[in-house]
Amino acid sequence: MKASPADQRRLLDLADLDARIARADAARKNPPQAARVSELIARRQELSQELTTRLGARDDLRAEIKRIESDVAVVDARRARDSERLAASSNSKEAQGLESELASLARRKNDLEDAELDVMDRLEQAEASVSEQEALIAEINAEGGRLSAEGKQAVADATAAFEQATRDRAATAGAIGADLLGLYDRIATRTTGAGLLRRGTCEACNMVLSGTDLQAIRQATPDTVVTCPECGAVLVRTEESGL
Repeated sequence: MKASPADQRRLLDLADLDARIARADAARKNPPQAARVSELIARRQELSQELTTRLGARDDLRAEIKRIESDVAVVDARRARDSERLAASSNSKEAQGLESELASLARRKNDLEDAELDVMDRLEQAEASVSEQEALIAEINAEGGRLSAEGKQAVADATAAFEQATRDRAATAGAIGADLLGLYDRIATRTTGAGLLRRGTCEACNMVLSGTDLQAIRQATPDTVVTCPECGAVLVRTEESGL
C-alpha cells in the first residue's frame, strides 16, 4: 500500500488518540475509587450485622431492667400493704407472720437491687459497645460518601476526556486517506494500530527489529506503508528511525 509520509505520520496522532480514548473509557466505567467503595460497602454490611447483634443485647438488658423495676415496684407495694396491716393488727400471730413476710420482702428487694446494679453495669458496657460500632459505621459512611463524590467527579472528567478525544479522533481520521485509515483500523482491532520506528525499535510493541527487517524497511520508498514484523502495527518512519 502507498500513502504519503504525512498521512503515515498522522497515524501516530490517531494511535495516541485511540490510547487516550481507551484510557478515558476504562476510567469512566471503572473509576479508581470503585474498588475501595466496594470494600467499604462489604465492610459496612459486616459492621451493620454486628451492630444489630449489639443492639439486640442492649435492648435485652433494657428490658431486663424494666422487669426488675417492675418486680421492685411489686415488692414495694406489698411491703407498704403489709406495713399498714402490721400497724393495724392486734393479733400477735398475724403480726408475726407479717413481720416474717416483710423481712422476706426486704431480702427480695435487696436481691433485686443487686441484680439491677449488675444489669445496669452490663447495660453501660453494651451502650458503649453500640456507640463504638456506630462510630465505625459513621467513619465508613463518611469515607464512602467522600469517595463516591470523588468517583462521580472522576467519571465526569473521564467522560469529558473521552468525548473530546473522540471528537479529535474524528477530525484526525478525516485528514487521512481512506485506504490507509482502513488498514489502520483493521490493525487496531487486535493491537496498536501504528507506532514510531525509533532507532530500530517499534514503539508500538517495544521490540527491537532485526538487521534483516531493518534492511528491508530501508529499501522501501517513503510512501510505502510498512508494518512491524513483530506486532503488525504500521511503522511510521521519521528522522528518528535510525535507518
